[in-house]
Amino acid sequence: MEILKSDRLTHLKYDIRGPIYEKSLELESQGYKIISLNIGNPATFGFDAPDEIVHDIILNIRNAQGYSDSRGLFAARKAVMHHTQNIGLPGIAINDIYIGNGVSELIMLSMQALLNEGDEVLVPSPDYPLWTASVAFCGGKPVHYICDEAADWNPDLADLERKITPRTRAIVVINPNNPTGAVYEKSVLEGIARIAEKHKLIVFSDEIYDRILYDEAIHYPISKMIHETLCITMGGLSKNYRAAGFRGGWMILSGARHRAKSYIEGLTLLASMRLCANVPTQFAIQTALGGYQSINDLVMPTGRLHKQMMMAYDRMTAIPGISCVKPKGALYIFPKIDLTQFDLIDDNDFVLNLLIEQKVLVVAGNGFNYSQNDHFRIVCLPTLDELTVAMDRIEHFLESRRK
Repeated sequence: MEILKSDRLTHLKYDIRGPIYEKSLELESQGYKIISLNIGNPATFGFDAPDEIVHDIILNIRNAQGYSDSRGLFAARKAVMHHTQNIGLPGIAINDIYIGNGVSELIMLSMQALLNEGDEVLVPSPDYPLWTASVAFCGGKPVHYICDEAADWNPDLADLERKITPRTRAIVVINPNNPTGAVYEKSVLEGIARIAEKHKLIVFSDEIYDRILYDEAIHYPISKMIHETLCITMGGLSKNYRAAGFRGGWMILSGARHRAKSYIEGLTLLASMRLCANVPTQFAIQTALGGYQSINDLVMPTGRLHKQMMMAYDRMTAIPGISCVKPKGALYIFPKIDLTQFDLIDDNDFVLNLLIEQKVLVVAGNGFNYSQNDHFRIVCLPTLDELTVAMDRIEHFLESRRK
């Protein structure tokens, strides 16, 4: 008798490492060299973590042999607390901060502590797909609200509020946004805050890219706008500090914590059940948040990240039939294909055949729970020379399919 997977996994997907990714591994095993533009993994493309972060982990490795407090090391949480003070978020105490094995673990933990069967969570579309998958895995129902491409991918507040029901428990905000590169306007964030307070919903704010900003874009923490309900802000080392493999993340509880005592007890219980987050990386958090912010050099107009993002944007938008909202943050662009101009069925058809014919791996827009079938995401981390090759191949493929 075949051993079957859990029913809870039946409708889950994570296309960033999904079937097309598996096809790329198959091609690599046959000797083909694949240009992988599917995963925002900085180290793969030569973006090293700052030396002082690595140095402090090495120096403290002997002190990291035992378990820490389930919420995290005092010094690590204190550093995050100081960060909240620096951004003007008052009243955050040590026990309002939890350290996790990256934001991914904390997303799952926060959903497990909250959701009963059939509870609903409002998630942006397009989204980082772990949010949708985590809600569904924990027995909840992800309900996707529109982010409007015509409004620089800012959330549609009317659509968001229209989708609230008696079963809605929370709103997810991803800002700066993956996959679109949007950085949300202050007025939009204030609107989300008011909707959340009006309907007594938790706000989960994924701000893992909060320092990766281009062309004077400003990131506004939504936590500073929320007072009458609970806000949970997620951040970490993976992107700003190019330390994805170290798995260091944190979540900050702010707003009306007194109205969420039971939920916070649940968070603490689940944090204790996993014993603690990995301890060596926790010794890097104080160094990362308090030291020189090297990401600033990378995102300025002369910086490597800025140059790569803008080159990819310029190359894609120069192709007739391809449009793209200019990214203001994060590591990605999210172009749109005018399917009337190309012999392509949809975004999946584009992504699969681009991989087979040109050996370039990107992710289809529907992998980010986007309702339209005509977008794809490009990771802009390779060097300019590597990106140029990739852009040439994408352009050649599209021209070969032009009607």
